[in-house]
Amino acid sequence: MIIKVLGSAAGGGFPQVNCNCRNCTHVRAGCPDYSARTQSSLAVSSNGQQWVLFNASPDLRQQLQATPELAPRPADGARSSPISAVVLTNGDVDHIAGLLSLREGVRFTLYAAPRVLSVLAANSIFRVLDPAYVERSGLPLAGATEVLPGLRIEAFAVPGKTALYLEEDEGHATVESGDTLGITVRETATGALFSYVPGCAHVDAALAARLRGAPLVLFDGTFYTDHEMIEQGLSHKSGRRMGHLAISGPQGSMTALAQLGIGRRVFIHINNSNPILGANSPERAAVESAGWEVGFDGMEIRL
Repeated sequence: MIIKVLGSAAGGGFPQVNCNCRNCTHVRAGCPDYSARTQSSLAVSSNGQQWVLFNASPDLRQQLQATPELAPRPADGARSSPISAVVLTNGDVDHIAGLLSLREGVRFTLYAAPRVLSVLAANSIFRVLDPAYVERSGLPLAGATEVLPGLRIEAFAVPGKTALYLEEDEGHATVESGDTLGITVRETATGALFSYVPGCAHVDAALAARLRGAPLVLFDGTFYTDHEMIEQGLSHKSGRRMGHLAISGPQGSMTALAQLGIGRRVFIHINNSNPILGANSPERAAVESAGWEVGFDGMEIRL
């Protein structure tokens, strides 16, 4: 199984268009410790020919241009794409906007939680995804779904919150069961598997049980501390209020996942405020000392 990290940043990318934080300033200045990143997305294949995308970021066209494996093959005719399926883990703008880049008659199946599919159905702009080409399929929270020949996924609810644009009360973060999904991907021929959790508000008992003993987990690395956006003057909201568990601290993801016997652990969906973006920062050293890797655009993992 081939796993390619197309985008490793959180919403807005890195650098973010309107941000003068320390990290964004460094990457714009060309500091070698900092690398630009596009918004969160993943591509997976069992044969290198057919691919499934996990989330379709606003940067998808740029990501496809940077990934030769996802380009049309000349032998397949005038119109073709190796992208056969797209799986959405939630309805956030930074995970659905890239669907509009697949509107040019690309034939694929779109998988998502029923509520997310209903949001897309209610928004007329997504009608450009012609039903003659794009089948929409709800993801069950029990059992496996074959998204490509030889590649099955299991969706599971993850503690999170509804997308910002769907919040009815700006002052209250609504946790919606099933709005935020984690995905376990399994290659049937080899039994190779991994779990992908790009958004998570906290690790509860069910999630811990799901991830226990996994050979590979790609996990939400949005914030290093819960209040970093507030402390940097970038927002009045905490990480938890935004639906993301901090990496550090006694309640953070490093602590929560430390005793679960996970083989390889990779942080993805990293916000522009997060100090682990600096290759030589103390925070990067801390996560690496704890056995974590920091994902990056173009990262490839083979299982």
